[in-house]
Formats: sequence, structure tokens, C-alpha cells
Amino acid sequence: MTLHDGKHVHGIHVVHDGPREAPPLVLIHGSGASGSSWDPVIPALADRYHVIRIDLPGHGQSPPAPSYDVSEQAARLAEALDELGVRPVTVAGHSSGGYIATALAERRPDLVGSLALISSGPSPDALLPQPALLRALLDPPLGPLLWRVRSDAMLRRGVTAVCRRPVDVPNALVADVRGISYRTFRTVLRDNTAYIAERSVPERLTALDVPVLVVFGAADPRWDPSSAHHYDTVPHARVEQLPDVGHFPMLEAPQATGELLLRFAATGR
Repeated sequence: MTLHDGKHVHGIHVVHDGPREAPPLVLIHGSGASGSSWDPVIPALADRYHVIRIDLPGHGQSPPAPSYDVSEQAARLAEALDELGVRPVTVAGHSSGGYIATALAERRPDLVGSLALISSGPSPDALLPQPALLRALLDPPLGPLLWRVRSDAMLRRGVTAVCRRPVDVPNALVADVRGISYRTFRTVLRDNTAYIAERSVPERLTALDVPVLVVFGAADPRWDPSSAHHYDTVPHARVEQLPDVGHFPMLEAPQATGELLLRFAATGR
């Protein structure tokens, strides 16, 4: 595996793993995370693909942006991919990263050859009551106060609160999450909800002529696992559920998740 240094492209921090001449695979993290959330699956993916991990604006090593509108974030990502000169790409998004991936395909079908959505809730009504720790961190008036005093242990618990299996949270992810501001996180969550409230993800995907892989943890505590089957109506879509896995398949079941992504990137199924 060849590791390339990260750099900023159109205000987005980009890290390259694997050989540049290999087919491109773009990985997009979810809200309140960073490209480091993909760490456990990178070794397997980078053996065969030019893996491009991004930090969305206001996350990880990417600076804040004036807007966190999903379509505008997709437009910035398209500019970065244009500058990198990669196309067509397989794009995989975790959680709300799946919305950015979908919006990218909507705006620039010439860039996206296939889409993989991992733990991406299809619509607002699929959202489950959130774990108590996350509610405390997010909801005013306590949220802004707790946000300022978050310890590394609290950040790790925030990740594991939506996992079913025990996981080792990457140190880089903890460091990246610490840098996200309360205001940015709240704004991102609001804009993500607006995107799927306007039109559900299955509706959006149905309008696209692109192969789709949907992966859900069968024990996801954030999104109703049964809502994965809302994607059954999407043409060219394959839905996979991982048993005894929560919201972070890349951390909880990296081997199974990596194998699904490798097969999909190679075959579109």
C-alpha cells in the first residue's frame, strides 16, 4: 500500500491511500466525524484502489465553510475531484456522508460511476430516539456547555454509544472530532435533515441511473434498521444488513464492510 500525504483542494482536506493509477474510490464520513473514521478498512481497500478520503468542511482538517447545505458541499467536492482529475469514481458515504454522495451524483453524474451508502437513513421518520449522551451533547441548554469540556473519554463514548459491538475508536478520529465546533455540528445536522425531508434518499436515487449498494447494521441505534428496505424500490440497488452491527460498520465489522465495498467497486453489485 502506498500512502500519500494529505493536502487541501478547494478548501477540502484530502488524503490519498493506495496507488494513484488504480481505480478511484472516494470515502465520505458522516456528521461529527472525519476521514479517520474509515481507518480500519483502508488497508484492504488501498491494495486495489486509489482511495481518496475527504474531511468535509468544518470537520477534521478542513476549515469551516459559509454554508453546510448538502448540495453546496457536493459542489465543493466536485470541484476538488475535478482538480484531482479522477473520474468516474465509486463514492461511498457513511451516514450523512451518503447524502453528500447522493447530491454529488445528482449534480455531476459524469463524475459518479457507482454509489455505496453505509448507515444512511432514508428519511427523517426513520430516525430513532438518540442515546442519552448524544442528546446531552447536542441539545441546549446543556449541549454548548458540555461541548466546551468534552474529554477524550467522552468523545470515545459518543462514538461507541451508536455501536453495537465493542470498538477501538482511532486516536486520529478522537482528535478530529475535538476540533468540530458545536455551532458547525448543529448546522450540519439541520441541513442534512432538510435534504432528506425535501426528498427521501430512495426517491433521489431512483431518479439516477447508477448502481447502488446500501449497507445497514441490523442493530443500528440511530436509524431504524428496517428502514434499509425502503431502498428496495431503487433500481440497480443491492441492500445488505450486517448482523449484530450498529451505526459504524467500518469500526465494528471492518472486514465484512471492506469485502462488500471491494466487491461493489469491482462489479457494481
